Amino acid sequence: MYTLAHLSDPHLSPLPRLSFLELAGKRLTGWLNWQRKRRNVHDRAVLETIVADLHAQQPDHIAVTGDIANIGLPAEYANGRAWLDTVGAARDISFIPGNHDIYVSGCEALAARAWGANMRGDDGESFPYVRRRGPLALIGVSSGVVTAPFMATGEVGPTQLEKLGALLDRLKGEKLFRVVMIHHPPVSASAHHKRLIDAEAFKAVIAQHGAELVLHGHDHVNMINWLDAPDGRKVPAVGVPSASARPGMDHDAAGYNLYRIDGAPGAWTCEMVSRAISANGKVAEIKRGALLG
Repeated sequence: MYTLAHLSDPHLSPLPRLSFLELAGKRLTGWLNWQRKRRNVHDRAVLETIVADLHAQQPDHIAVTGDIANIGLPAEYANGRAWLDTVGAARDISFIPGNHDIYVSGCEALAARAWGANMRGDDGESFPYVRRRGPLALIGVSSGVVTAPFMATGEVGPTQLEKLGALLDRLKGEKLFRVVMIHHPPVSASAHHKRLIDAEAFKAVIAQHGAELVLHGHDHVNMINWLDAPDGRKVPAVGVPSASARPGMDHDAAGYNLYRIDGAPGAWTCEMVSRAISANGKVAEIKRGALLG
């Protein structure tokens, strides 16, 4: 049995000290939103409690589906590197960026320099990348793109989608359990300004080429949607809350999932265990069930 852990949207707090010049453009609206609301939601102590509990479960690998940063300040990328190093070695943590990580022009380069060791495949390739771990193939897809103020949309784009289809076919031939990581959910009830713009195209790739599991973040809630796949099968697309969210706020309290994967092609099993923090500051199991098998 192989255990994959999945957490998302740590939104590291507090914000670094920043200069007046750094508050130009979209960063200004993001900073105002942080001061008004988000700083009361995202708690570094909560995140540390979640990561400590995750470590106690001793997963074989950890998937982090975006949004380490908040408003794309240069210092946030160094802080993110330091945080990732506390979570584990780069080969044991696979990361893909979210909309807050690619917040304004220049952030993509900052993320690549700071977090590139967690965003490259086994052959050094970028998105979509592939990391083979045990029976798994982790496929990292980036939906992070620069958007206008007040927008949080994502887009995979035709180049990644074409490569993703070919990868899914190849990895099926290698008899691996295919896990696709993306920040924006392919199915969501979120507002129009937060959507994955090419969600239908992404779902069409899964419908044609298949996968065993899709992991995402972005909406900050526990959610499962079932995507069409070849031969009438369904692929679970699973989202988790922000890993730093205080209990009692608008969205679900901080949590993460464990996926316990066993079996073989045609007979895979996958049990999902959800763990979350409660008002007393303790992390406990809140749900368990079979996704496959």
